[in-house]
Amino acid sequence: MTEHLTEHSPAPADSVPGSGPEPMATVTFLRPAPATVPPMPSEPPIVGPDDRTVVLETARVILNKPTAPAAAPVVGRVEKVDLDDFDADAPLIPAWMYSAEGWAAWAGVFYRARRRDFRRWVRRQPTQRGHVRQFGRGARRTHEWVVGFEGVRVQSAAHTAHVLTREAKLAARHARFTPRILGTKKELAMKASEKATKAAEEAVLLHKKAKKDRNRARNLRAGVAYGPPLAAIGTGYAMAGGLGLAAGLLSTFAGGAFVGRKPYDEEADWTSDWRSLGDGNRMTAPMLDQTFRAAKVIGSEETLGVVQMPMLDARGAWTAVLDLPPGVPAKKAIRATDELAAAFGVEEAQVSVAKRGRAGRIELYVSRDLPFTDKAAPGPLLALESPADFWGRISIGPDVRGIHQSISVVERSGLIGGEPGAGKSASGNTILLAAALDPRVILHLADGKGGGDLEPFEPLCEAYEGDADPEAFDKMLDDELRDMKARYALLKKLGRRKVTEELAEKYPELRQKLLWVDELMLYTTDDEYGKKITRKLRNLVSRGRAAGIITFCATQKPGSDVVDTSLRDLLSIRWALRCTTPEASDTILGKGAAASGYSAKTIQSEMRGAGLLWAEGTNPTMVRADFYDDDQVTALIERATEWRRAAGTLPKAPLRLIDQLTALADEGDEDAAVFAKVLSCFFVEDIAARQRAVNGGMDREKAEEEITVDWLPGQVILDYLKSQYVPVTAEKLAALVQRTDEEKAKRPWGEKGSRLAGYPLARVEAAATTRFGLTA
Repeated sequence: MTEHLTEHSPAPADSVPGSGPEPMATVTFLRPAPATVPPMPSEPPIVGPDDRTVVLETARVILNKPTAPAAAPVVGRVEKVDLDDFDADAPLIPAWMYSAEGWAAWAGVFYRARRRDFRRWVRRQPTQRGHVRQFGRGARRTHEWVVGFEGVRVQSAAHTAHVLTREAKLAARHARFTPRILGTKKELAMKASEKATKAAEEAVLLHKKAKKDRNRARNLRAGVAYGPPLAAIGTGYAMAGGLGLAAGLLSTFAGGAFVGRKPYDEEADWTSDWRSLGDGNRMTAPMLDQTFRAAKVIGSEETLGVVQMPMLDARGAWTAVLDLPPGVPAKKAIRATDELAAAFGVEEAQVSVAKRGRAGRIELYVSRDLPFTDKAAPGPLLALESPADFWGRISIGPDVRGIHQSISVVERSGLIGGEPGAGKSASGNTILLAAALDPRVILHLADGKGGGDLEPFEPLCEAYEGDADPEAFDKMLDDELRDMKARYALLKKLGRRKVTEELAEKYPELRQKLLWVDELMLYTTDDEYGKKITRKLRNLVSRGRAAGIITFCATQKPGSDVVDTSLRDLLSIRWALRCTTPEASDTILGKGAAASGYSAKTIQSEMRGAGLLWAEGTNPTMVRADFYDDDQVTALIERATEWRRAAGTLPKAPLRLIDQLTALADEGDEDAAVFAKVLSCFFVEDIAARQRAVNGGMDREKAEEEITVDWLPGQVILDYLKSQYVPVTAEKLAALVQRTDEEKAKRPWGEKGSRLAGYPLARVEAAATTRFGLTA
């Protein structure tokens, strides 16, 4: 059993405070309690390491003060004190609160804790977590935010201005010392000098504007960052003097430390060995050198010449103009687009490399996100308030830089190809709608798909083949070739070599004609008509462009068996949408395009409507076609219909067979008059039958849909002809409309159901179209 014994040793009578041994603090001996408590010794006990004692230091501090002589020890019952016990009357108050020793121990705990915190704070100050270091990082980050990235534009503009100014000086010197006797060379040198001088002046103006914009932005951010601290310091000093000044400085210090509380880690350090645009780093000249070396475009010891420093455009993409080392052509960098994308840490479609001016100069464009994945902006044709001009340039769509591209189709032809779902129909609408909105253009369309993509344009077409019928398309090509010969005959008569806009305005026969063939594969792969169609198309494409006939073909499978190379090479405009293989892309763009870095296989599936357009220039350009939804296409076609009707170029609806026969009858053809009256008899009987059904209780709309008269007795027809004063005998009618034995069979007629011989409507129409060469 352990007991707590508390004893005090009396102080000597002649003891003076501060002399001799000091009295010991209260000592608690942890040992079995003896039967009797022995008197305390006159000398303090020696406390050794083997004695189980606990000495309260705080109690020693309290006992250092002079105290009265202690009373004699009480012999007898010893009072037990348990500092961990609680008062019975107040169970939430511990026993140590009733003793001075307990309060001293409690105060000592907080004292020692605060002292340890202070020592820890002192030791932390030289480290990265110190408040001084935090304030330094905060000041640095604030300064970096105030400075911003506008300086990149200023440096780039300055560098460009210096380069172009130097080139302008060289061009001016060359123009100055070129002898006038050389004539053309002198003129070319002067033009080159003027062009270089103009470019240099523009670069200088851009540099000045960049500096002005940079200063404006920096001043604004400086006011936001430095204004509140200066206001706090000045206000504190004005209101409270030195104390207020100290408070303002302290608050500024605390704010800066708060901003810099997080230290720079290794990932955010721009001084790391490898820098990647995909990780959010900025493009710099060292990064470009490192990237082009990794892509094996330049050697390990070679560097790039920066003509235009890397800068961010409004779309958040990096652009730069670079000069490759001597002897390295631009096409080497273009072929290495995939390797450059891997080195930059982005997708292949995000990197665009194009030749700029000379063989060794390239323009590099790296977009922040995958291009052409956002929602397409409304097409420019929606804003037209007057008819379009198909003789001018046609808007196609934006490129990866957001610059709108346009092409001219005058005296040209084109091929659009790509896998299913790549957006051929939407891309073709950019050209078809532009042609439809020009009332002067003649539209001839052939839908090899047999679907509804071209159906909205049918009312505007003078020739339309929508049944995917190779035989009908072959006949359409025969008409096109005859029209081409007639156009050349008129040009020869006028003494002209080709159709111009002035000639087309003067002679309607020479108006521009657009022949659009959708899904060419169905026509060219037909066993009976495929080779004929290919040969006629090749003739039309090669000779028709000067006669004002523009041919465009679209196909989903751009293979050599679909588009013969002899035909493909004549199509000057190529538009390769997403393809599954580089070979399919080369079928559209030409052999070797994929090896040169232009492959439609790299187009992602998310980039719907995007394709490589090769219409002008030496290299294809990535373009996304302007998109028009079904409602917008319908609205534009309605607008085109109104403009064509006002211009008098809206194609007339095809005449009914009865109207065509009536026109021949007016010219004096008696047989045509007989056929016209026979068809009129069918029409009258059709109306009478429907009226009888309505009188019998049938709904009128249902009667018009379900009741048709497709057979009439011969006597009914003869009676009607007699009432119309057309004398025709039964023998003559039978000679005009020859029937088979099955068609001559008798059928029930009338209320009594009498069986009579008659004439089917289909046989009458077939006889009329065959006899007069008309269309039903």
